[in-house]
Amino acid sequence: MSGKYYPNNWQEYKDSPDEFFIPHTFEEMMSWKVAGWELPSSVCCIIRANTHKGKVKEFVYQKHSAAEAKVAALMHEGVEFTVCTDEAIHFVSPNAEDYDTDYD
Repeated sequence: MSGKYYPNNWQEYKDSPDEFFIPHTFEEMMSWKVAGWELPSSVCCIIRANTHKGKVKEFVYQKHSAAEAKVAALMHEGVEFTVCTDEAIHFVSPNAEDYDTDYD
């Protein structure tokens, strides 16, 4: 490790009793971490596509029309991708069995 080492207080946290920490439910964590995203005002949407070579490519769009064109192109290619807008996150897959999962 290069540079100066900055000490931390991990031992104090480790030695603290459980009562010092507020327990959170699964629903709270999902709401906070998964449903709590924010996009900058200059970004219309973000698309992450899984290529046939096993890599992930990310595309960021400022215009809705450009994002729609990319979605159409990815659907034509038959790859899985995720679209994130300021309102929702959608997973799109050419495989029908990917949609059979019930998360309720």
